[in-house]
Formats: sequence, C-alpha cells, structure tokens
Amino acid sequence: MNVSKTASSTAGLSLAAALVLPAAPAIAAPAADSDIHISEIAYTFSTDFIEVAADPGTDISGWTFGSVTRGGSVQAQENTVTVPEDTTVGDSGAVAIDVSITNSVKAGSAADGEYGSSAFVIDDDGELVDFQQIGGVVDGKGVTGTKNTFTPAPVIGQEAEPTGATAASGQSIQLTGDAWKSAAPTPNALPDSSDDGDDDGDDGETPEGVTPIADIQGTGDASPIQGKTVTTRGVVTAAYPEGGLNGYYIQTPGTGGADRADGAASDGIFVYSPDTVADTNIDDHVEVTGTVSEHYGQTQISVSASGLKTVDEPAEAVKPVEDAFPAGDEKRESLEGMLLQPSESLTVADNYNTNTYGEVVLATGEGTLDQPTDVHRPGTPEAKALEAENLDREVVLDDGATVNFLKADKDIPLPYLNKEDPVRVGAQANFTSPVVLGFDHEKWRFQPTTRLTGDNAEAVQPTSFTDTRTETPEAVGGQVSLASFNVLNYFTTTGDQLSGCQYYDDREGNHITVRGGCDARGAANVESLERQETKIVTAINKLDASVVSLMEIENSAAFGKDRDDALATLVKRLNEAAGSEKWDFVDSPAAVPSDEDVIRTALIYQPAEVAPQNESTILDDQDAFSNAREPLSQAFAPKDGTGEIEKDETFVTISNHFKSKGSGSGPGNEDSGDGQGASNADRVKQAEALVGFAGDQQEATNSDLVYLLGDFNSYTQEDPMQVFYEAGYKDIAAEKTDESTYVYGSRTGSLDHVLALDASDEADGAGTDATAFDSVTGADVWNINSVESLALEYSRFNYNVSDLFAPDQFRASDHDPVVVGLFDPSDEGGDDDAGADAAENADGSSDHPGGKNAGKNGGKNGNHWGSRDGDHPGGKNAGKNGHHNGW
Repeated sequence: MNVSKTASSTAGLSLAAALVLPAAPAIAAPAADSDIHISEIAYTFSTDFIEVAADPGTDISGWTFGSVTRGGSVQAQENTVTVPEDTTVGDSGAVAIDVSITNSVKAGSAADGEYGSSAFVIDDDGELVDFQQIGGVVDGKGVTGTKNTFTPAPVIGQEAEPTGATAASGQSIQLTGDAWKSAAPTPNALPDSSDDGDDDGDDGETPEGVTPIADIQGTGDASPIQGKTVTTRGVVTAAYPEGGLNGYYIQTPGTGGADRADGAASDGIFVYSPDTVADTNIDDHVEVTGTVSEHYGQTQISVSASGLKTVDEPAEAVKPVEDAFPAGDEKRESLEGMLLQPSESLTVADNYNTNTYGEVVLATGEGTLDQPTDVHRPGTPEAKALEAENLDREVVLDDGATVNFLKADKDIPLPYLNKEDPVRVGAQANFTSPVVLGFDHEKWRFQPTTRLTGDNAEAVQPTSFTDTRTETPEAVGGQVSLASFNVLNYFTTTGDQLSGCQYYDDREGNHITVRGGCDARGAANVESLERQETKIVTAINKLDASVVSLMEIENSAAFGKDRDDALATLVKRLNEAAGSEKWDFVDSPAAVPSDEDVIRTALIYQPAEVAPQNESTILDDQDAFSNAREPLSQAFAPKDGTGEIEKDETFVTISNHFKSKGSGSGPGNEDSGDGQGASNADRVKQAEALVGFAGDQQEATNSDLVYLLGDFNSYTQEDPMQVFYEAGYKDIAAEKTDESTYVYGSRTGSLDHVLALDASDEADGAGTDATAFDSVTGADVWNINSVESLALEYSRFNYNVSDLFAPDQFRASDHDPVVVGLFDPSDEGGDDDAGADAAENADGSSDHPGGKNAGKNGGKNGNHWGSRDGDHPGGKNAGKNGHHNGW
C-alpha cells in the first residue's frame, strides 16, 4: 500500500465533471492513523461511483475499484476500473471513482447474503482494502466473492460487510459516523459526522440538535439543507400505510390557523418511511431522524426503521389553515406539507384521471380552465397568457395513494365516484374536512389525511360536489330543432364477428371494446353493444331534436353490408325505446366516395316535424377529405301543426367530421405548438372545401338557410373556424351560450359546432329574407358527456369493483351535443326576442362582438388530440385514450 507518494491532488475521475451535484463543504481529513475505507456508494445515477476516505494526498494510482453481483462475481469488464497514475486524495479526505455498480438491490432485512450488490477496493499491491455490501443485515451474512473471468483474485472467497442501507431515489448510501444512510450524493466530500442523527437529549425535553420543520423547509422552492441528516419533531397530521405513498406528514405543534403569517416558511413536511408508517397514528407527537431531500419537487425526510421515536410530552394541537387557497407557487410553498381547509369552493376542471389514479383536477377562481385557442387566436400573447393563468389556477384533489386502478387494486372501489353523487367538470367542490397540501409530478395536490376509497368515503372524503346534471336540454324554442351528436364509435359489427380483433378487457378478463387488429372500433360483443346502445338511445330520445347529425357511426359497407345497416339498427332501437315510429334516417345517396373510412357521418330526423327535400349528397373530394369523413348534405322542410310541409322554409343541413389533431403528415400538418395540434393545414383545406360544397347546396335548394353541424376538431378561434367566419357563417353556440362541448387535459372548449349562414349584413329578421342565423330561436350545449367521468362510459364496464354503469344518458359519448331551435312559430317570418337577438349579434354590438369568441369564448371542454379516423385502427380509444396512462 503506497501512502502519500505525492501531495498533488488529481481526483479527475470523480462524477463531479459528469453530473451537477449538491456542493459540499470541505471536511477535515481523517487522522493520520485512520483506516482507508469505502465512504460512499452511488448506484442510482447514469454514472455510478465508489468513494474512499483517506488522508489528503494519499496516492491511489493503480488501485482497482469494482462491484460484484448479488452472486459474488464481477459481471463484466466495465464493472471494474483501474485508477490512472497520479491520482491522489484531495483536501476533503475523499475521492470518488466512476464505476458501474451491477445488479438490482433488494431492500430491507430480506436482503441477506444471497441478494445484494457489493463494492470493493483493492490497492496497487493487490490487497483488499474494503468490501461493502449494499443492503443486507448489519453484522449478518454478506455476499462472498466468487471466481469468474472478471473477478479479481483478492475478492474471491472474501465476504462483504453488509451496510444495511439502500439508496432512496436519486440518492447514494454514505457512511455517516459508524452507520450507513441514504442521502443526496456528495462525491469527493465526506458527510458531516455531526449530523449522524444521534439524540443526546434527555427524555421529555427538547434535545439539542432538533431542527424546526420551518428551517428544513426554508422559504424557497427547495430545502436549504438538502442532503443533511436532521432530527425534527411534529404532530402527525396524515398517514398513508397503504396505497404507495409509504409515509406520513408531520407539522410543528400549535402551528396553522387563521393567524398564520403570509410568506412564512412551512411548518409541515412529508416523512418518507416505509419502515415506520405502520407504527404512526394521526395526532401522534413524534421525533424523526433522517435525510432531507426533494422528491419530485416536494421536500421530504427519509427515515429508516430506527429513525422514529414517540415523544411522551403532550403537543399543542395543529390547526388547519382556513383561507382561500392561494394562487402562485410562492404562496403555496409556504403551505407545503401543512394541514389546510380551503374556505372557498373550487371548480372541477377535469375528472379524466379519477378513473385511473383517483385524481380530480380543481381550479381556483371563477369557472373552469378555458382552452386558450377556444378564446383567443392561436399563438397570440393573449392565448399564452391564458394558459399561464390556467397553470397557476390548477390544483389536484388526490386520494392519498399512487395506485393506477387500471392495473392494480381493481377490487377496491374507486374514490370520489359513485352513481348517486356525480363529480362533473364545472361543478363546485366544497371542503368539508381538512386536507394536507403536497406536491408531486409538477402539481400541487390536496391529500386526504388517509387513503380514500369508495369504501371509506363517508368518513374520509374531504369534499362534496354540487350536482349540475339536467335530465333534458334547455328549451331552445322554434318550430324545429337541429343537433349534433357523436355516437362514440357505434358499431353493430362487433369484434367477435371478425377475426384478428384485440380487446380491452374488464377486471375479470371479459372483452369489452375492440382495441385494434380489425376494422371494428366499438363493442366487443352483443352484451357490450347493448350497454352502449342503451346510453346513446336514451340520450338521443331525450335530446328530441327534429334533425340530428351523427358522427362516428359504422360505415357498414366496410363489412360487406348495406352502407346504412348500422344506422338503420340505431333508428330501430330509438323507435323501440320511444314506443312509436318517431325516427327515420337519411338514406345514403346513390353516389358515394370510392374510398371511405370505417366510420362516417349520418343524419336522422323526426318525420312528424320535418320532411327531406331531394336526395342526400356526399362531398366526394378525395384531396381534401382523404384523411377525414366526407360531409353529408340533406335539405329539409319543416311541417306545420297539421303536418303540412312548408317548402318556403326549406333549410340545408350538412353533417361533418374533420381530421383529428392526433397525427399529421405533409406541409403545415406538424404540431407547431401553437395549440392547434397536428393536421391543422388539412382541416383548413377541409373547411375551404366545405364552404364551396355548402354554396353548391345553397344554390341547388335556392335557400340561404344553411347549417353546418358536427365535430370540426377545431376550437372556436382556430384557423379552420376562421374560414367559416370569413365566408359569412356564425357559430351559434359561441354566440348564444357560455357552454362548450369537450374536455381534454383539464382544458375546456368546443370542437363541435353548429354554424349558420349569415348571408346578408342588412338582414332584419323579417319574412323569408331572414338569414340562417336570424332564424335561430335559441341554443344549448347539453353537458351530458364531456363533463362526466370516463368511468361511467360503457367501455369501462366492470373495470373496477364499483358498478358505475347506469342505463341513462350520462357519458353516452365523450362529446356534448349542441341543440339549436329554428323558426319562431308565433311569427310568420319575423320574431319577437329572437329577431332582436339576431340583430344585436349581427351588428357586432359591445355585448356580443363575437359572442363567446370575443368574450369567454367557449373554453369549457378541452382539447381533442386523439386520432379517430382511418389511420388509427384502434379508433378513438386507441388514439385519444392512448394519450393517457393506462390506455
């Protein structure tokens, strides 16, 4: 062993050059007679290292650093490193050498000598300096070096010393005093042995060295003492022995309440401790010793089995902070880890992940989180500012667990969701008991004080939600009505009728919906189809519009059947439920495009209220609609109270379903990041083609009463919609409601529209000169789908032990229907209120300069990225849902 050959320090192989690590102060070197030993092992980074402690200036040239597997052998040449010449220990008394640490490590007491990687150091004389095992049981059996091609001879037959320690995420194990602990890596610097966590105080008294929680938290976005071992005290405010959080929150006794100073450092902190969480109870007064770190942005203390003590002396009760939950990270940081009871209600902004992770996204302030391109032109400063505001308003109501219910715990009832008390986007969330403020995966989170499930909701759930459901749409007036309705891949050709289909299965392995592998996109079998039909039929019959534009219905010609076969089946089911021949469908025209998608648009109507005029027509434009569904046009004339057809009020309807935002190819179709998604250029092209087609139908029927309905996959202010506005169309729902049709990524907005031609700027709403827009008597977006949890959908039947399926209209699809009334029956051509409304809207008054477009502008139901067209055989479930975890 060569000691102090030179005083130069060349620890050039350490990780300091490769990684940005927390700076550590120089520590006094060991005494001259101290042993050279391994002082730190890092094995969770892309570059691992082994550190040795020795006197400054100790020459380690030619030494071998390496790692053996849990079986005792060196797995590969890369698992040993020979230190270059002129490498010496620096002034800190430590030097770290990069070397790959082999194998995984089994944590806890089960990591005996048969399981656990080990690190060794051999000097240039071939003597084994140190051999330390990651994990294992202190003083127990260690890994024994085993002969193979790469194992150095000095290691063979030697037994490693178990450290008893494993590293938490992003940490290393370090020898602090005489014990190994997990902490933030400090390559080339020894840990401060004064922070060894020993408690020299007397029982019943606050010992010296106890660090207040506020000092650990600090006033910044991260702890000022990361990597340090600390001892602190607090009252347990929340505990999670089950569900994956593996820890508990503690708060300084007596803190919180109404008198808490703004901007003060937080008095609460999360204790990550799988070994002790089962031994804690809420309201316990405890002392913990562990290492401070930041885990996904949340300050925590990692505590081992020996790091928890119960404090006998009584503690003043913790009081929840009762105030409006603040906006902004700075103010929220001052409350991280503390007990809160928000005094104001928040708005439900998203419930998509309630089905998967038990999360509900809430929004502070007024209303939901508007999709920026539904309110402002894409890419503008206003749109960017709105998104920044959205991010500032978000907070997640969590369930005290990290479980993915689509993969695990399927037999535990989902939190927050049940048949009696819906959790709907737009509803108000009112806090009925305290929560703890946490932070994880870039989101602020309200955690209940223990894990919440459907079984313990009465005692544990911290919120109640207002019920905003309506059984029918709002009255829209008029002699007749129009509506759009997305039927969510309604396929009467079920997966079990075809070969090659792959499926999404319920928790018992039963097929529910088609996942891919064949052309079907809907139900897997007749039982699943019946559940889907029940919801769709209930919704459309309650919608009760004279004409309904359908999207995502099966094109039965793709399966060798009559093109209208699935459409005819749906109408049959509607009539069976209605108890009469209430509905009929528009027959496909003789001429159809040669290359169509397996889903199509369609029109159904009530013969008692309207009569089709002439044959239907499909726009056969293979250039514009090669990746979308071709528009279908049909003219109708209303019937009066006696059943007489009023041909002088013939109106044109065109059903549409543009290309989705989920994929794109070719110039202008890449996602530019301005909020419009992929294939924006194609949707613009489709809008331009539709305007021309609508003009042809207008001329063919000699009627200016033209209405474009459907899923345009474009928010209200996006480029494709501008094509319609410039051509003289107005978005009826945007002008006459504050409601929207879709929710995606916690943002609300309208992808579904009913557009009315406003052909004359001079229109006064009188007689047959009235424009299509003037003829509107009212409008409503019936929020029965997008605002409801995905867990209620037929496609999620029996995914969880909670039976959430109901034979009603709620979550019949994922888009909300838009319904519009036409022609005031009390007036022979003019109107009372509707005409005044139309005139006001037409002249761009200050109240409605662009309707919702200029004001709130929709923003109620989110962003639609998932493909739902021919380039995604899995349909909407494989496209839209594929964007989310679990689907």
